[in-house]
Amino acid sequence: MVDKKILILGNLGYVGPELTKLLRNKYPKSHITGFDCGFFSKFYTTDLFAPDNLLDVQLYGDVRKAENLDLSQYDSIIGLAAISNDPIGNKFEEVTIDVNCDSLVRIGQRAKEAGVKSFVFASSCSVYGFAEEGDRTEISEVNPLTAYAKSKVKAEVELKKIATSDFKVTCLRFATACGMSDRLRLDLVLNDFVACAIANNHIEILSDGLPWRPLINVKDMGLAIDWAINRESSDAFVLVNAGTNEWNYQVFELAEAVKQVFPSITVSINENAAPDKRSYRVNFDKFKQIAPDHQPKYNLKQTILELQEGLEKINFNDKNFRNSNLIRLNVINQLIEKEIVDKDLYIKK
Repeated sequence: MVDKKILILGNLGYVGPELTKLLRNKYPKSHITGFDCGFFSKFYTTDLFAPDNLLDVQLYGDVRKAENLDLSQYDSIIGLAAISNDPIGNKFEEVTIDVNCDSLVRIGQRAKEAGVKSFVFASSCSVYGFAEEGDRTEISEVNPLTAYAKSKVKAEVELKKIATSDFKVTCLRFATACGMSDRLRLDLVLNDFVACAIANNHIEILSDGLPWRPLINVKDMGLAIDWAINRESSDAFVLVNAGTNEWNYQVFELAEAVKQVFPSITVSINENAAPDKRSYRVNFDKFKQIAPDHQPKYNLKQTILELQEGLEKINFNDKNFRNSNLIRLNVINQLIEKEIVDKDLYIKK
């Protein structure tokens, strides 16, 4: 008997592999499908077994052109597909809005009509932008400063409109992701710092180090998604900050935590950097209250050690990694330069 029928949109990125392993382990009889354009599928950063093999079906396609995707066979749909960070979003603003919001909302509407019961949207705490006073709660005013953050706010608003008792929508405002993944990204602050420590014995903080960031291990993101597809609340629409209060750090504190694991490294701060306006502390009390059995399990030191072990296993030693394919914008630029995708990031055929 099949436990669940799940579709993961955007499963071949950073979060998808860890989510796939979690879902397959917890629901061994479930039917799990992935749908992804495949931009980052080849950038695999472990050396044994690809978690994509745990899927029942891997489909390839663009969420902007998903009209022929049969949604009626699924109970739950998880929306991970996104232009995934600020540098890419700033360069491709219209594409970011279309991929991160408009396309997922269209799929959500079709899913509702097809009888899907649950839609989970991976949103972001970056919607809070700059918040000088107090920890941000779900009822705090949002202040999105980038195309990426704006796309998440817009999607939340539009998805709320289509939520019903028969089509539950859950928007998880995730803290900044970090930790080892089978498709690792090094354009995330903690991951960058650990990579710097290993490859260069030096952490270069590109900002003044003062901005606040909440963080969450990528594996703990999977726990939150698992809660969302199964939540028992009768509320048609739930929006919640996903993370833990203990993981609010200033950027320089993250560098100091890495230095505790790598005591021989040096740390420099760019004191002449323009102030980073993205700075926010976040309150996660609601998530702890409504999802007590799916709380983050990893702490900061465990995550740093996990990254150290994972990077050392793949013999990572790229001193120039910020120009490597572990930075998502670099991959996008290469796809354009090689004319594999066009200026709107559609795959050329």
